[in-house]
Amino acid sequence: MTKREDAEFVSIAGRQRVAIEAVSPQLDGGRFPIKRVVGESVTVEADAFTDGHDRIVCALLYRHETEADWVEVAMTRLPNDRWRGSFTVDRLGRYRYGVIGWVDAFASWREEFRRRPDDDPDVTIAAHAGAELVRAAAARAPQPERATLAAAAARLAAADAPAAACRAIADDAELVQYMTRYTERRFVTRSVSELPVVVHRERARVGAWYEFFPRSCDGDSRVRMADCEKMLAYVAAMGFDVVYLPPIHPIGRTYRKGPNNLLAASRDDVGSPWAIGGPEGGHKAVHPELGTLEDFRRFVTRAGEHGLEVALDLAFQCSPDHPYIKEHPEWFRHRPDGSIQYAENPPKKYQDIYPFDFECDVWESLWRELKSIVEFWISQGVRIFRVDNPHTKPFVFWEWLIGGIEASHPDVIFLAEAFTRPKVMHRLAKLGFSQSYTYFTWRNTKSELVEYFTELTQRQGREYFRPNVWPNTPDILNEYLQFGGRPAFMVRLVLATTLAANYGIYGPAFELAEARPREPGAEEYADSEKYDVRRWDLDRPDSLRDFIARVNRIRRDNPALQSDWGLQFHAIDNDKLLCYSKKTADGTDIVLVVVNLDPHYRQSGWVDLPLERFDLTPGRPYQMHDLLSDARFLWDGARNYVELDPQTTPAHIFRLRRRVRREYDFDYYL
Repeated sequence: MTKREDAEFVSIAGRQRVAIEAVSPQLDGGRFPIKRVVGESVTVEADAFTDGHDRIVCALLYRHETEADWVEVAMTRLPNDRWRGSFTVDRLGRYRYGVIGWVDAFASWREEFRRRPDDDPDVTIAAHAGAELVRAAAARAPQPERATLAAAAARLAAADAPAAACRAIADDAELVQYMTRYTERRFVTRSVSELPVVVHRERARVGAWYEFFPRSCDGDSRVRMADCEKMLAYVAAMGFDVVYLPPIHPIGRTYRKGPNNLLAASRDDVGSPWAIGGPEGGHKAVHPELGTLEDFRRFVTRAGEHGLEVALDLAFQCSPDHPYIKEHPEWFRHRPDGSIQYAENPPKKYQDIYPFDFECDVWESLWRELKSIVEFWISQGVRIFRVDNPHTKPFVFWEWLIGGIEASHPDVIFLAEAFTRPKVMHRLAKLGFSQSYTYFTWRNTKSELVEYFTELTQRQGREYFRPNVWPNTPDILNEYLQFGGRPAFMVRLVLATTLAANYGIYGPAFELAEARPREPGAEEYADSEKYDVRRWDLDRPDSLRDFIARVNRIRRDNPALQSDWGLQFHAIDNDKLLCYSKKTADGTDIVLVVVNLDPHYRQSGWVDLPLERFDLTPGRPYQMHDLLSDARFLWDGARNYVELDPQTTPAHIFRLRRRVRREYDFDYYL
């Protein structure tokens, strides 16, 4: 260190006495932003302390990235030198926040002065020291505060002022308020870095998704997008928020897959929508059998009229017939024989799909083109993208693409379809994906569900990892659904809709309880829509559409189910029964769910509830209103009995109502 540097260090850092540590929340030292939606709060905590016994003050600073000025919020001191403050994010985009602290000379003097006995010979000197601090603050204050402070300083400095009178002056609430506002901040310490928070719209936090294949829409029109408009009323009636479409682009013919993923396809086989691109166009085109771009825009408009948003699949891969193959062969990896490398995961081979080479020499042009695909569909009215297999593309690419899109279109939402290793899934969420697929499909036992959703909702990952849970997808028909019958579908729906604020189903396979696997032991559907067209009887009497509609209505009517953070599991003495609750931060909406995880047999047990969590008075009954059946039960105390038959009542979704008054021998509940 040079002499000049040493002098600067001593003059500035040498007099910054407050230490600030362990600021939370933060991700990797501020490398990645935490996530919120508009209207939510960010509660920030930090350890802050100084040497000796002086009092300190801490403040939380925050600003929107488009603003230069910081907004300051006073922080509250907690036990063990911990401090807390909060701010609300009210705009899309990014905010920055940090913590500052400084020694409060007046508060330190006041604390010390109050401990002096009346006969202390130095009381007068100490009072004069306080008067100097107040006088200095008066010089910084405007009128009329300046006059008030000057008068207080004069009273403290009066030679004949007794100690008790000086203490009364020091404890005056108005003086303390003004001194807090106008005291000099000397040698302020700032937390090491400005921490980011990215703010999305509400749909990023809560939503019900419905996936269907447009080519399976039945109707008289030769344009399937027009036929699909009829599906919108059907989906909206079930209470969904988002219609998600698999790729709608032209499908390649070279190495086209046949039904059930057969390698040899006939002339009439439709192929996989994920084999994108043909002579008709690529990622910016609509398959001719589905219609035109104009037809698609009309579909988006009609969806909006039904209160639905359209989510589009974003699959960055090509069929051998994609225009990119001829126009930009340099974007693909080549085998030693000169041919382009197709996708494979030995022993599986996907000759109908060519992945991009993100390590190619002209990667910048590839990145720009892929970003332009997203921008193109945004211009067609799409604001939600479900991204296919993002874990097979570089992390830095997604961070660049999503960051660039959010800078100009902060209302766009990206869902990561990444069924992969946990750390990879979490990295994708950190670097920008608004929502993430989860392992929910394979969590079926009580212990698995408790452990997994505790991880998702109560640990640090909740600051950035927004789960979107799916009981089924076109790729996944798990064993529980294959053998559990109709009750299994009802159970998994209740779990998905109440454990997570975001969920989705692949229909109409789900509501029609489609459970045939491709072969024993496989998790794939027989006659999968991924490779074939299906015709669904939406009016079947055994359809779960009414049940789904009721559950979605319950979600919309109860704010407690519209967030992930209010989840808590409760004890119940039967491992086949799962009990948990969600409540709003203010406690005005409380939902208790009990689910029979056994789709075959009746199960019963005793629930143990923490009455204090629900602000319930021991000895006073409370009402449990089952929102599924509309039945009402009076419970008393912490321990109560439940019994669930999967054939008739696989679950209870209770709204807890406290007794608030008694009139004319009737109990009233809220």
